[in-house]
Amino acid sequence: MEEYKKRIVKAIQYIDDNLETELSLEKVSNIVAYSPFHFHRIFKLITGEAIQSYIIRKRIEKSAFYLAVKKNVTLKDIYLELGFSNHSTFNKTFKKYYGKSPSEFRKSAPEKFHKIQLKQSKNGQIDTVFRQYICNIENLLNWTTMNFKIKVTDFPEMNLASVMSLGIANVEPSFNVLMDWAKEKKLFPRENVKMISVYHDSFKVTPPDKVRIHACMLLNEKLKQQEGQVFPETIEAGKFIIGSAEVTLNDFEQCWVSLFLWMNENNYFMRKAFPFEIYHTNFKEHPEGKMFVDFCIPIN
Repeated sequence: MEEYKKRIVKAIQYIDDNLETELSLEKVSNIVAYSPFHFHRIFKLITGEAIQSYIIRKRIEKSAFYLAVKKNVTLKDIYLELGFSNHSTFNKTFKKYYGKSPSEFRKSAPEKFHKIQLKQSKNGQIDTVFRQYICNIENLLNWTTMNFKIKVTDFPEMNLASVMSLGIANVEPSFNVLMDWAKEKKLFPRENVKMISVYHDSFKVTPPDKVRIHACMLLNEKLKQQEGQVFPETIEAGKFIIGSAEVTLNDFEQCWVSLFLWMNENNYFMRKAFPFEIYHTNFKEHPEGKMFVDFCIPIN
């Protein structure tokens, strides 16, 4: 836990100290030794902002500071120094945060702006922010302990019948196609049938309407060839972190972030394979929309 706190604080400090440089997700995640995929999810849950949104906000706040205390520096020099490519982008983004243009802000900025900022820093403003983030981490870990049963185990090879969906909104229709096929093949209903979602894209790099998710059914025998939209897929045997919980659809993001956090806390590393979910019950059959789900991360 202490090591994880250090990494989060290190990431935030690095961003705040290097706003004038190029700051990509890959660069910051590398600084704190996390994969971009894990770091993006964890950063957003803890801070309430995507990392790029956080960086833009901090750059705008720093530009406001410069506008107030560096009256002799031109607007162009300020926005170029902080990574904005042109005046139009800078102006539009600045107005979004402060409700006025940079020029208007500079004219109305209080004379004691500089002293106010120094006073806030001396009073521990930054430390307060870090404590807030660390509190979020502790709450998340407590949520994990209360809601998850986590184990590390080996899975045998799993043979799946799969239907591809492009976009999160198309996952349910893909499952419907899969179910119709399974009923025709007399594979459903049957005892202990397992439905699975395999994530082939990251929501970090792929828009929600483009992300590729496979709607799958676990088979006893390998599907020999593609049949219409249904095609064979294999999850290779190996070691997995399994987080089991009874959750609603709204809990899925928090479940994944919690499990990745647990993985990092316990010094496991994800291998080059796709994470997936195994559904043991149907949320449509529960009065509160809950279902039992295994969240599975392949590890070395």
